[in-house]
Amino acid sequence: MSLASYLKSKLIPADINEHINRIRKPIGSLGYDPWGYNNEVMKYGFSLTRQIYEKYFRVEAHGVENVPAEGPVLIIANHSGQLPIDGLLVGYALASREQEPRIPRAMIERFFPTVPWLGNLLNEFGAVLGDPVNCAKMLANNEAVIVFPEGVRGSGKLYRDRYQLKRFGNGFMHLAMKYKAPIVPVGVVGCEETIPAIANIKPLAKALGIPYAPVAMPVVLPAKVHLNFGPPMYFDDLEIPEELVTERVEQVKAEISRLIDKGLSERKKLF
Repeated sequence: MSLASYLKSKLIPADINEHINRIRKPIGSLGYDPWGYNNEVMKYGFSLTRQIYEKYFRVEAHGVENVPAEGPVLIIANHSGQLPIDGLLVGYALASREQEPRIPRAMIERFFPTVPWLGNLLNEFGAVLGDPVNCAKMLANNEAVIVFPEGVRGSGKLYRDRYQLKRFGNGFMHLAMKYKAPIVPVGVVGCEETIPAIANIKPLAKALGIPYAPVAMPVVLPAKVHLNFGPPMYFDDLEIPEELVTERVEQVKAEISRLIDKGLSERKKLF
């Protein structure tokens, strides 16, 4: 038995191996898709994420069946927590559902691909640089795509601003309309408490070329996470003024706010 086969037998349970194979994500003869996703690497990531999802953050997910089983779809969620933990958990919830699981693609900040090795690893797990062109191509390829319209405004927010949604860009709505992709809103509760930041050292962030430099404990806290997936929202592709596009964005934002409130009401304790 080769070393790779031995490690796989020890690190990847048989049920995970079968589960990922059953999803049948289209890949090329070398094992990769056009954006760098790799089925075998995903199995290792899925196995590790299961422990993080079930044991560390003890995630409760409701409504994940609202994500359509096929076709293009945008999964739009609030963003927080300094690190993209929310995207990881939302993605796992969809990929691990019993009925018609899907491995979604996550739009990541431009900073992450600049970190040596990290960019390639994230690509192999299904993440893609958060660029409108990439997102458009994936929707055209009938992918499910996770998008955080707040961007770094959300992930880098301070603890005092927790669960206060920042401005949403209009880009995702234009793509949803163009590709006739339903929008599934998601309210994430708990990630705000994983790495609570009390300040952001902007001069340091600028000097290092990173989005933000939070003043926070150097540890990820095991906050219990609640994910609430709302019903799909559909928007026609008629040409409308930008202010009406903004109104549609605000409709999605309001639904996410409602789902956040639902998660907060369900939460009994932080940890």
